[in-house]
Amino acid sequence: MDLSPATVAVTAGRPEPVADAPLSPPLALTSTYVARDGATAPGDQIYGRWNNPTWTAFEDTLGTLEGGSALLFASGLAAIAAVLGEVPNGGVVVAPTAAYNGTVTLLGDRQARGQLTTRFVPIDDTAAVSAALAGADLLWIETPTNPMLEVADLPALGAAGHAAGALVAVDNTFATPLGQRPLALGADVVVHSVTKYLAGHSDVVLGATVTRDEALQARLHTYRTLNGAIPGPFEAWLALRGLRTLHLRVERACANAAELARRLVGHPALSLVRHPSLPGDPGHARAAAQMGTFGAIIAIEVAGGPQAAEQLCSSTGLWVHATSLGGVESTLERRRRHSTEPAVVPTNLVRLSVGIEDVEDLWADLLQALDRIAGWRTGS
Repeated sequence: MDLSPATVAVTAGRPEPVADAPLSPPLALTSTYVARDGATAPGDQIYGRWNNPTWTAFEDTLGTLEGGSALLFASGLAAIAAVLGEVPNGGVVVAPTAAYNGTVTLLGDRQARGQLTTRFVPIDDTAAVSAALAGADLLWIETPTNPMLEVADLPALGAAGHAAGALVAVDNTFATPLGQRPLALGADVVVHSVTKYLAGHSDVVLGATVTRDEALQARLHTYRTLNGAIPGPFEAWLALRGLRTLHLRVERACANAAELARRLVGHPALSLVRHPSLPGDPGHARAAAQMGTFGAIIAIEVAGGPQAAEQLCSSTGLWVHATSLGGVESTLERRRRHSTEPAVVPTNLVRLSVGIEDVEDLWADLLQALDRIAGWRTGS
């Protein structure tokens, strides 16, 4: 039976239904397993750094949603590091100029150590990306980008990356597998910060990779094992429980974000509103063509500059001033308050992570803060 993603999120990764047995996968808290004759490979149940049944339940579910085989990591950055481990010493990575600052910082660190060279390009400029691919070993795509919400042409970039002989990786954290499935659009490997939408409750730190390439999957598993980048079983269990409601949470959050973005356009306190759902957004047509949802992140630029942006973040009551994103609660943050944020991100940009609260409550809280800033700017 060809199941919808909503059904897969609920049903995948469960044990076979047996009378009197648990319906959901149990939490396996163990460091070692009783030996079985002939079991010597990392794929066998031997030691807790190799495998855990609770990890496997989550991996089966995410892998089915993305259309590949998943591996769970201790954090999103650990998953990113595992994929960057595929770049040979002295190799070349093509990556977005504006992307998750953990990725940008890690690339910078490895370049400073002489391990690789990074060519940063605007990922929504397909021609510029293609021109930068000569001799590249890895094309790193983030779409929509964090926090600029640039939308990359996944099919075109996947083809260009492969034509250049590069491995193509896509950070799918913002879109989730409900918004897009990069493996079906030409990617070799997908990366997630499970911390965000997949787990969805701001209570775990995890990451994941997904690929259809068995040899690549084996190398990523080896990286995880040898580097100790393994998740805790309890965190994996919580993340799987969160994944069961992914479709409900994402549907509500995306609908809220689209409505809020529509209302934010033209507010005197703002100089720019970015959300792919907006017909005038530079990424709208591309997102409509390759995404199933427009996402639940809004990027706004506050007209009064960084001081006004900080005032906005401290003037809300329902919206929480906090980093990270993708939880059930709505948060906002001026991203350039972090010293590691890429310099191309405007100092007055505020990232809104829209949650699943009532949209009218979210709007009322945001509007009073924006109106206060607008009055402050005009002196009224």
